[in-house]
Amino acid sequence: MMEEIFSLKDVSYSYYGIIPALQKINLSVDKGEMVAITGVNGSGKSTLLNIINALIYPDSGEFRYKGKVLSEASFRSKEVSLSFRRSMGYVFQNPDIQLFCPTVLDELLFGPRQLNFPHEEALQRAEDTMAFLGITHLKDRSVIMLSGGEKKKVAISSVLTMNPEVLLFDEPLAGLDPKTQEFITDLIGELSRAGKTIVFTTHQIDLIECLQPRVAVLSEDHTVQKTGMAAEILNDTELLSSSGLINKHIYRSISR
Repeated sequence: MMEEIFSLKDVSYSYYGIIPALQKINLSVDKGEMVAITGVNGSGKSTLLNIINALIYPDSGEFRYKGKVLSEASFRSKEVSLSFRRSMGYVFQNPDIQLFCPTVLDELLFGPRQLNFPHEEALQRAEDTMAFLGITHLKDRSVIMLSGGEKKKVAISSVLTMNPEVLLFDEPLAGLDPKTQEFITDLIGELSRAGKTIVFTTHQIDLIECLQPRVAVLSEDHTVQKTGMAAEILNDTELLSSSGLINKHIYRSISR
């Protein structure tokens, strides 16, 4: 029997109480599973990740993590907050809003220090992670002197130093050159095979085709239109077209 990591039940959210972002979302993710959340811009993908990472809280409905309801009130407990933050890692779409320390090494040390890891352990984690992603040569570099691809790798590294159980990626390939896109795609696959629970948002059909995750399709009215394995979703041309993910005529011509 699979172990459920988190679930959302009838979750709705609106900005300023007037702009709907999510409507009655039901979704669960099991331990070790890879799930893609897809839909057009504005369908609520990033908002959903923000709720899963407890950066915002539902207006209505329940968000459960390992069977326990999480809310703004529950996060007032330092024990609950620390435990959750140690287990969840979030890589933002734009690394510029995630990176703020003077050097790459400082970036990788920041998270473990905030989670009260001993300095020597934090340093070892940073060194190991830089080696794993091949960025050791950047350790003393200022983050503002990095290329877009290097910033993305540093942003991911800063999350991996905390060795979270769950990894959240918001549009992981956005704005990257093809070589870096390939690197990040391979990395996500490798992390999944290592047993990490992974949830990522994307509107890129080829990423879903490559990684073959379970897929949740958000509609333009901010609901879950359909969930299914990648092959099922990608073969449903009407669904992809109606949800704004493809130009049906172009997709058909390419598929022939």
